[in-house]
Amino acid sequence: MNTVLLYMPSGYELIVILLVVVLLFGGKKIPELMRGLGKGVKEFKDGVSGADDIKREVDRSATEISTGINKQTTQTDNPKSHSTTKE
Repeated sequence: MNTVLLYMPSGYELIVILLVVVLLFGGKKIPELMRGLGKGVKEFKDGVSGADDIKREVDRSATEISTGINKQTTQTDNPKSHSTTKE
């Protein structure tokens, strides 16, 4: 269980990573990169919530369909519920 902690960077490693990022991309490019990353995370969250909305809609529709089927079978099983008129 402690092996997961071995792969997480410590304080010094994070500083080295940040220094390399600054050297590679420069100070002006980093805010632009972070903005793009933020937009990507926002789109991902919107996509996940959209999938949840779709799942809720499908579940609701399935419930309505099964309720309608149950009502139909109840009506056909109970002949007294139908009014029969002779002409």
